[in-house]
Amino acid sequence: MNTEGTSVSVTVKNVGDATRHLHSLAQGYTIGVRGPFGNHFTPNSSNVLLVGGGTGTAPLLFLAKQLAVKAKTLSFIMGAKTRNELLFLNQLEPLCTESPIATTEDGTYGLKCLVTQPLETLLEKVKFDMVYTCGPETMTRHVFQLTEKHHVPLEASLERLMRCGIGICGSCMIGKYRVCKDGPVFNSTRLRQVKDELGISKLGFDGNRIPL
Repeated sequence: MNTEGTSVSVTVKNVGDATRHLHSLAQGYTIGVRGPFGNHFTPNSSNVLLVGGGTGTAPLLFLAKQLAVKAKTLSFIMGAKTRNELLFLNQLEPLCTESPIATTEDGTYGLKCLVTQPLETLLEKVKFDMVYTCGPETMTRHVFQLTEKHHVPLEASLERLMRCGIGICGSCMIGKYRVCKDGPVFNSTRLRQVKDELGISKLGFDGNRIPL
C-alpha cells in the first residue's frame, strides 16, 4: 500500500476463514482497507526496549523503524514457538543498537526459553526509559509484571475480538476499556486498571467470558 510516497505493508497470519481467503489471493489483487482506528505507540527518544512475541513482532517492526532515527538506544527481544515463526529478524538487525535477542520454545533458534526470561535479565542490568510490547496476552501480562517490578513504563498493544472496530459492539472490552477505540495500545496506568483480566480472560464470540 502506498500513500503519498510512503509504503506500508500489512502482515496477515493464516488462522481463519477471512485470513485464509486473503492468503489465497493472487499478487496484484485489490482489497479495501478501513482505518487506522484507535490509538498508537508514543515515541520515546531515550533508551527503549521492544519485546515481541510471535506475530506481535509485526507492528513492532514499524515502530522500530520510527524509533531507529529518534531513540538514543534501541534494543529488541523477540520470541516464537519455533524458528519458522520468528518474523523480520533480518530487518530488525540493522535498526537495533545491538543484535536482537531471539528465543524459541523448541530451541531451533537463539535461546531455548520464553521471551520473558532474557527480558528479566536485561531489566536487571539496563535502565530503560520505555518498554514496548506486542504478542500473546499471557506474555504481555508477564512483561507488565516485570516492568512494574523494575519501575519501567510500558506500552502494550493488546488484541481482542473486534467486530465493529469503532467502539459500539463491546466485544473487545477489557475492564472499562474498548480495545478497538481506547486501545489497542495501553500504558502502564491503564494496564494496572485491567490487571485482573490481562492475560487471564476475555469475551468470546457468544459474549461470555472465557479463560486465556
